[in-house]
Amino acid sequence: MKQRETVGGRSFVFNAIFVVLNIVGLTFVVLGGQKQFESYYLLFSFIGYTTMAVAASGLFVFSGRLMMSNVARVLVGSVFIVSGLVKANDPIGFSYKLEEYFEDGALAYRIKELFGMPGFSLEFLISWALTLSVMICVIEIVLGVLLIIGGKIKLVTWISVLMMSFFTFLTWHTSTCNPEKKFKDRNTYAFSDGSAQLKLSELKSNKSIHIVSKTSSSLVVDEMMTPQCVSDCGCFGDAMKGSMGRSLTPSESLWKDIVLMYLLFWIFLAQWITVPNTSRQNLVFVAFSVALMALFSWVFSWYFIVIFGFILLLAALWMKRSGGVLLGNYFGSIFICSILLFSLITYVLLYEPIKDYRPYAVGKNLWKQMNDGVEGKYESTFVLRNLKTGKKEVYSQKEYMANENLWDVKQFKFIEGSQREIIAARLATITEQFDPFLAISDLSPSDRKLDEVQKQLSRKVKEGEEPVSEISLRMYIAHVDQVVLLSVKRMSDANWKEISSYKAIAKACKRRHVPFIMITNAAPNEIKQFRKAYGMYIPIFLNDETELKAISRSNPCLLVVRHGIVTSKYPHRSTPDVHWFIKNSIK
Repeated sequence: MKQRETVGGRSFVFNAIFVVLNIVGLTFVVLGGQKQFESYYLLFSFIGYTTMAVAASGLFVFSGRLMMSNVARVLVGSVFIVSGLVKANDPIGFSYKLEEYFEDGALAYRIKELFGMPGFSLEFLISWALTLSVMICVIEIVLGVLLIIGGKIKLVTWISVLMMSFFTFLTWHTSTCNPEKKFKDRNTYAFSDGSAQLKLSELKSNKSIHIVSKTSSSLVVDEMMTPQCVSDCGCFGDAMKGSMGRSLTPSESLWKDIVLMYLLFWIFLAQWITVPNTSRQNLVFVAFSVALMALFSWVFSWYFIVIFGFILLLAALWMKRSGGVLLGNYFGSIFICSILLFSLITYVLLYEPIKDYRPYAVGKNLWKQMNDGVEGKYESTFVLRNLKTGKKEVYSQKEYMANENLWDVKQFKFIEGSQREIIAARLATITEQFDPFLAISDLSPSDRKLDEVQKQLSRKVKEGEEPVSEISLRMYIAHVDQVVLLSVKRMSDANWKEISSYKAIAKACKRRHVPFIMITNAAPNEIKQFRKAYGMYIPIFLNDETELKAISRSNPCLLVVRHGIVTSKYPHRSTPDVHWFIKNSIK
């Protein structure tokens, strides 16, 4: 009978050394692929791949697959739990990211391009984005728990590899997407809205458009389009951006998935010799996993991650031991973890994320975030051929502009110019998308009662300037002593069960000379119907829906902003009583 391989293999010491070398080599490979280390690419790649090859050979010679697999299980499982919990904290936000990928020119364009299927589309999944968001979060976390406690390793390994293959394809697509590239797309235009007629008129000047079919109601054409490139994969939700100031770049996200796939490769190799953890092994695995989750919690400034992750691991082990005939197994562990996760997700869906990483969280300074962008700094160089010597010469932009002789085509021939990024440009956290506005022609009597509106209307136009055509509250909200905002993403599906409380709060604010303003993305007729239906004649200004989604996941949501700082925030299910609100939120 063949003896079962142990964690130590033929030599515990040598295998431990090879595991460390494997991780070190992987680190060098990853560093070599980063932009900031591009000058060391060859050196780091040589060190990394050589070290990994030596380590892998040693692990096979000394039967160390199981040890490497165990280390990989802790690393991958912990990352799965952390990544899943960050997304589960804000499943609506993750669903928005999925919707971006499901747009016709986003992920679908790869299929159109690779398989010559111009009619392929993923837009049907947009309506399922939230459901998929929740399921992905739960599956990712449950897989992480099972990897750590050693449950159903063969099944878990296959599912993890399939899931990571998809995520790696997603991040590869994101990192290699070229917004200037063209692909053949099949689109349908209706005659009823006039779009088909416009497309037919475009045929005369655009030879790349070809009619596929034409009926009395619609026109189907193949045309060359540019892809919709997603700039942020949303791997860690808003957590990294909110805690560290930026998300992973598409390239960094791809490297992160490549590392996870490599670690899963070792788990895959050892799946046939891996057996469920013993009680002692569970203590070790859980201890190391909790330490890793604590590190992530520190990075993301949210220790709920390590606390809830620890609860999930304990619950899974407890259910396996105490679940009886039906649930005293790993399926029982999956069941209890799923119950806990669906409870967490249900809570945040009903209210708001437990940890708000967005720019409009309580305590955030709107004005500072409007001005925290970084202007990029670049260095240009020019390569010229000296016609007298025949040699190539490189000049900086300053040298090139200062020396007119370099422009003489009889002395020098221009070969190429290049630009090197010294300081990367970064947009402000709150961009111009936050700009509650209203055209002067659309101002209602309720809107005109706002002091800021009268102030902007009475402002004298300086010589040479265009007359003001709209009222903007962007600067006003960032500087006013205090203002109460009612953020409404979409008027049509907003929950107005607390409308009486909003009306009472608006009246109380009026008595105290505190502005109460609604910002929404609605058509004039919707606003008119809302005022008539609820008798709520308050200033209502318009804003881009994308930014309204960032302000709050709740629809509607009440915010108090004081000197540009968000001091209070209430989703509609937590709308306070007017007396409590005035006492605790209004200065």
